[in-house]
Amino acid sequence: MENLFSNPGHLYSRAEVLSNPCPVPKVHGLYAWFFKEVPNGVPVDGCLIHEGLCLLYVGSSPDKKGKTDSTQTLLQRVRYHFQGNADKSTLRRSLGILLVSQSHFPLRRVGSGKKMTLTSQGEQWLDSWMEKNAFVTWVEHDEPWTLENELFQSVALPLNIQGNKHHPFAALLLKKREEAIAIAKEAPVVQNIIVKR
Repeated sequence: MENLFSNPGHLYSRAEVLSNPCPVPKVHGLYAWFFKEVPNGVPVDGCLIHEGLCLLYVGSSPDKKGKTDSTQTLLQRVRYHFQGNADKSTLRRSLGILLVSQSHFPLRRVGSGKKMTLTSQGEQWLDSWMEKNAFVTWVEHDEPWTLENELFQSVALPLNIQGNKHHPFAALLLKKREEAIAIAKEAPVVQNIIVKR
């Protein structure tokens, strides 16, 4: 399974994924995120390295059989991770929490207080960081969750939590996320000023 992403044909940047037409297909599959800069404290032992970029996270669309959002495609998920927010993207939430000492944009309740994001300015900061540091590739597959589970057993993926409990960083990342959520719940709600992205 480690061969699945060990030599990807192309790693796509944020600008490429958000271009029109978008290179990401409207099908089910597994996507893999490689990073130029690894957030401080994230262990890379056992991670795949390709041309100096480190594989830290994989996701699947859908992530399990019969899920209500099983119509979501690679195109929707990959684009959202690049331009969405930390409320609906677990990758963006983890990155935002791990990079807070650089960005100075912690997780906050925004708008009505029901959503938690990095605020518009923080999401924009993360967009810029991802433009420089995050690259994605994918494989098409009708049942991508099966590939994902197999990959967890053969490759270190420190930014994955669900299904990856055996990785030593998973528990620490989960704790960091829980602490960030607790702090956000105690802090005042931010009136989210929309910044053009």
